[in-house]
Amino acid sequence: MNQSPNELIDSQKSVDVNGSSFHWDLAKGIFQFEGEDVMLFWIDSAFKVFLDSIEEITGEGTADLVFETAGYRTGLIVSDFYIRTIGNIEISAESLPTIYASAGWGKTYIELDVEKKEAIITITNSWETKVKKAQNSDRMGRFLPGHWAGVFTGLFQTNMWYEVLENEADPNTLKLAISESHITPNDNIRDLVQRDEQHEIMKLEAMVEDRTRELTDLIREISSPIIPVTDHIVVIPLIGKYNELRSKDMLEHTLTSLPQHKAKFVILDLTGIKSIDSEMVDMLNKLVSSARLFGMETLLVGISPELSIEITKHQYSLGESTYFRNLKHAIHFAFAKEGMLIQEPTK
Repeated sequence: MNQSPNELIDSQKSVDVNGSSFHWDLAKGIFQFEGEDVMLFWIDSAFKVFLDSIEEITGEGTADLVFETAGYRTGLIVSDFYIRTIGNIEISAESLPTIYASAGWGKTYIELDVEKKEAIITITNSWETKVKKAQNSDRMGRFLPGHWAGVFTGLFQTNMWYEVLENEADPNTLKLAISESHITPNDNIRDLVQRDEQHEIMKLEAMVEDRTRELTDLIREISSPIIPVTDHIVVIPLIGKYNELRSKDMLEHTLTSLPQHKAKFVILDLTGIKSIDSEMVDMLNKLVSSARLFGMETLLVGISPELSIEITKHQYSLGESTYFRNLKHAIHFAFAKEGMLIQEPTK
């Protein structure tokens, strides 16, 4: 028989289930369990979507830590209530399974050793197991293990943590060993943050390494070009300072590329060199020797007065080469040796 709107507004309902009170006030839209406001979720649909959304946004690893920490903190709230109202750990542990079963958290069995501060928790038909089943997931839920660690942390007033025990007889049953431990959710949060930071650092380091490699390859390409002037003349401009790595790259590139040009003259342009040291001199001598092995004559140009003073001061020897003030004079010389002349345009 349908109720009228007025009858619906006035209706209230209270039920006692194994000592646990449930109360509905439809006029106010209130549902209470043990005098506190609660709400209902369909486990394998609405609540599953809620947890799925958290995992999708945060990722499985972070979501596990979120659930574990949330479970732990709600466990502290439960234990605080029992400490204030009962104050006895053994009596609290005896009443907890009925409360949790009434609330739909599954069948819970607690083996407690107060002296050792240890407990074995066996949970069957829990909401978390049902959610994992609805998700088609083989991963263990982390809310209930964290929750019971929080409950007994509060009851024993010392830090407790959980260990999952193997239960091959019934995979739908969760069995936990709760004992004193130095582990806390805050430690796990810090570990996660450090892992995430380390992961980001490694990603940045990989990006920097890739970028450095690209820039190094680019520098190698542009810092040791071989520029053909004619079929018989090539110019190699030297720019900046050459350390061991640049010198090695320069020599390898030159030895690989120079024979392809079949030139008779190699002009080494030192205009872009501001200082010179023994390593630079060694590289120049190797370039000159390599060119000679290929049957090429080496011409050096662009030695500034400052550079010549430095070479004289340190008694550096640049090998058997012909020297010119600038690139123009060297090219004229090479043309002349080939029996050719650069004709200046007439005005």
